[in-house]
Amino acid sequence: MVKMMMGRLAIAAAIALVAASACASAEKSYSFERDGASSVSYTGQTARLNMADELYDGMKSNESTVDMLLQQFNNGTGFADPALDESGKNIAGKVASGCAREKNAAAKEKLEDNIKDFANNVIPTWNTPAADGTPGVLSDSKRTVNVNAKGWEMVQIFQKSLIGAFTLDQIVNNYIEPCKLDDDGRKEENDAGTVMEGKGFTRMEHAWDEAFGYLYGQEEDDTADLSTPSGVGTTLNKYLKKVSSGDVAPGISEEVFDAFVAGRKAIVDKDYKARDAAAKTIKIDLSKVIGAMVVNYLQEWIENKDENPADAVHALSEGYGFIFSLPYTNDGEGKPYFTQDEVDAILTKMDNFWTLQESDAQAVIDQVNERFGFSAAKEKEEVKAEEEAPSSDDG
Repeated sequence: MVKMMMGRLAIAAAIALVAASACASAEKSYSFERDGASSVSYTGQTARLNMADELYDGMKSNESTVDMLLQQFNNGTGFADPALDESGKNIAGKVASGCAREKNAAAKEKLEDNIKDFANNVIPTWNTPAADGTPGVLSDSKRTVNVNAKGWEMVQIFQKSLIGAFTLDQIVNNYIEPCKLDDDGRKEENDAGTVMEGKGFTRMEHAWDEAFGYLYGQEEDDTADLSTPSGVGTTLNKYLKKVSSGDVAPGISEEVFDAFVAGRKAIVDKDYKARDAAAKTIKIDLSKVIGAMVVNYLQEWIENKDENPADAVHALSEGYGFIFSLPYTNDGEGKPYFTQDEVDAILTKMDNFWTLQESDAQAVIDQVNERFGFSAAKEKEEVKAEEEAPSSDDG
């Protein structure tokens, strides 16, 4: 009898464990329904991310033309995938245009200038040895890169700049901001459960989903547990995975995913305080991705510039693009970690890669570490304090 009771208890415990696991699993899914159908939609975001990937490939090919690349960027047509041409979407219209910030037309123009520089100056000198003032090819034992007259690898500068001015900006300064979630009657509609015409979601739900789509829109299964993203694509998802697995901001990908799920659930529950708390987490953590990659790539340049100049220029170009992205960060209170003026000053000093000084790169690393509160800055301060502290022999 005792054995039978023990057996039943064990079975009950096992069932409870399975049920708990199932609940935990369900909570780790960005899956929401209305009337038995999914209420999540962000096809436009996926299309634009796929466009960014094809643009990236085009910016690596000497068969590209300036007209083709500008057509893809500005018009959203001319892609190998006909579905992208037919989507009616484009990237340029979403650059530096978050509703919580003033539209920055200069950012779009600079991205267009990147395209023109690549097509008009780098491609014609594809096999010419590069030097200060001469675009061309640069090689070492690790990689070969094609650079402009200033030593910039244009594809990396373009794509990393796009990560901040496009994907990050659309998430943290647009779709999870009150100007997209609440304004124009969206809050009242959500309170009433009023869905968009012909759709199964409210405008507030859709705005949050669009933010989600700019980060996870290329994932194979968007209802899976994306606490650790796959790193798919060439934009923010890829670098969230890198930073989360590194030592500057470890584990933030889980915080970001949990916040997206919690925020969407809060919208369904009409709990706007919880929604805004989730939005704040997303803003801070995704902004850290930009800062962490600035530090990572400038450190790589310092470490490799003497022995592997091509690999170093590759890293420096990525770092430059992430610095370009800094004004689109959001500290959770609506402010960037670095203003446009601050970033313009940094990039002016970095303008010619051939003559950039290590001390200037290190100064940027220190400033970013301090501004974002990364551990590297704290550790440096602790080491400095230890060095300056009097020894016990001094009495």
